[in-house]
Amino acid sequence: MRGRQPALLLPELPHSSLQLHSAGSLHTTTPAPIMSTKVAVVTGSNKGIGLAIVRALCKQYQGDVYLTARDVTRGQEAVNSLASDGLKPKFHQLDINDLNSITTAAAYFKEKYGGVDVLINNAGIAFKGADTTPFPVQAEVTLKTNFFATRDMLTHFLPLIKAGGRVVNVSSFVGSRALNKCKPALQQRFRSEDITEEELVGLMEQFVEQAKSGEHEKGGWPDTAYGMSKTGLTTLSMIHARRLSKERPKDGILVNACCPGWVRTDMAGDKAPKSPEEGAITPVYLALLPAGATDPHGKFVSDKEVQPW
Repeated sequence: MRGRQPALLLPELPHSSLQLHSAGSLHTTTPAPIMSTKVAVVTGSNKGIGLAIVRALCKQYQGDVYLTARDVTRGQEAVNSLASDGLKPKFHQLDINDLNSITTAAAYFKEKYGGVDVLINNAGIAFKGADTTPFPVQAEVTLKTNFFATRDMLTHFLPLIKAGGRVVNVSSFVGSRALNKCKPALQQRFRSEDITEEELVGLMEQFVEQAKSGEHEKGGWPDTAYGMSKTGLTTLSMIHARRLSKERPKDGILVNACCPGWVRTDMAGDKAPKSPEEGAITPVYLALLPAGATDPHGKFVSDKEVQPW
């Protein structure tokens, strides 16, 4: 597991760095800043729910919308597919499992826009139910992306969120189910209003280590790597919301976790009841909460309604 990192570090911001732009070309010139333009960034958005979120934002958001993807070719193909519908997203390469990719993107948005107005952390993975990969491997791989890499995104992007900004972490109702299957002492910590980010990271590391030794159920953890990754992400969202309310009380930033529902995607399969467009409704709703709104904040939201945690 990766070591713990200090929370919310401002990234190094080089005057000139290698960038990827909507044409997919590489160059080293510093982008001209357009600080007055609002900007939304969606991770893992070349397909599925992420692509549907970008499509909806292109229609509804008054600002630049960035489709991001690990793979430049697939990302550019997704941009072109939206362009054929008359939509004009921009593109930036972003692999949340690559810290250098995160810091490069953070520097780009800092230099070009002076920060970020909307961040939707959608990138995530899940093993299929029939997958025979051993559970210890599933636990480590799933939490690496869904919790630890998403945390890396937040560590480097939260300081860039502008006043009035919106942060949406795409979580899952499976995280709520997993929480309810934890032993009572663990449930109490995940639901506590005084849990710190460092304590949460320690708990996530503990789950992975006990899963790797085959002792997670004895330790009071449920038998779901995906569920625990989303329990961690929802809890992290609540921790960050409390921190922003304390450290930037006048900035009106809203941070929430949400469940898009069971959506027909490559990840969830074709038997799910919701289309990607239906899955995008709640994330987009939270991203577009009107200026001056004070809630929801630090909540878990599904079907545009705050859910118990």
